[in-house]
Amino acid sequence: MLPLFQTRLAESTDRLLTTVAALTDDDLRAPSRLPGWTRGHVVSHLARNADSLVNLLNWARTGIPTPQYASPEDRVAGIEAGAPRPAKEQLLDLEDSAARFAALAAELTESDWTVRVSGANPPDHPAWYVLRRRQREVEIHHGDLGCGYDWPDWPEDFVLWDFYDTMRSWRPGSAVLGEIVVHTGEDRIAGETWSGLGEGPTVEGTRRDLFAWLTGRAGGDRLSADGPLPTLPPWPYGSAPAGLPSRIPEEWPPAI
Repeated sequence: MLPLFQTRLAESTDRLLTTVAALTDDDLRAPSRLPGWTRGHVVSHLARNADSLVNLLNWARTGIPTPQYASPEDRVAGIEAGAPRPAKEQLLDLEDSAARFAALAAELTESDWTVRVSGANPPDHPAWYVLRRRQREVEIHHGDLGCGYDWPDWPEDFVLWDFYDTMRSWRPGSAVLGEIVVHTGEDRIAGETWSGLGEGPTVEGTRRDLFAWLTGRAGGDRLSADGPLPTLPPWPYGSAPAGLPSRIPEEWPPAI
């Protein structure tokens, strides 16, 4: 299963690099879709995120606990330092950091991938999930660049697993949302249901539309609810869902 995870991450990374390669210095100085961030901030963040996840892969390989970032302040400083750089320098940094991550991932053994590591936010998780976390960063922030790639372009398998993991990471008892009903398609036939989320309304839609709304990448105009759409807590709700299997699963998410 692990080579498939790596292949899908490589495909997502290639799409991102193609987009960034076409950006000019002026493009990178323009605002991104993230408040207060230019596109240069987004690209700088993606490069530093790759290096931060290399820290977790080294933890898995050596058994020596290594924090993802030295501190929250260090994370912010790295992004800010890289944001104003010229486009060619930004692209090279993004390419090199992605290559470092891929090279180290290729060296890890089956037992290395079972080592539990901790991200910047809880909970801890087996090292194999670092690959999934990196694909999440690449796909979500590719859309945040605002350069033609957006949530309708996310790969279907990415939407499937990250929606599932997002719902499994939901904090029980939140007052803003009661139930999520996933439609099987545009015909609005109800599929899976996520209940017991809180005291808020029931919200229905396709998995892709729901996931785009949960991540804050769409306004929810394609959804239906038995009350006003609530204000959601900040996403993601944690580094990983609790209860992940230690060994690389045959499929993820498991059959629903």
